[in-house]
Amino acid sequence: MQIGWSDADRAFIAAVPELPGCLADGATYEDALHAIEEEIEIWMETARSEGWKIPNPKTFKTAAAVADAA
Repeated sequence: MQIGWSDADRAFIAAVPELPGCLADGATYEDALHAIEEEIEIWMETARSEGWKIPNPKTFKTAAAVADAA
């Protein structure tokens, strides 16, 4: 999951790169986080009902690998 500020949208934008089209926004970081959690649930429900392939989550060997990936 990625969350960042968009000057163009004047909002925080949240995205899940592994889930195509899974995006949300919010006036605050917390709003965007809450919104993307809801969007992930909707994306997963849709994927199951439509028979889409649900990608495996990325895996990291260490916390340092997570920091390096960001």
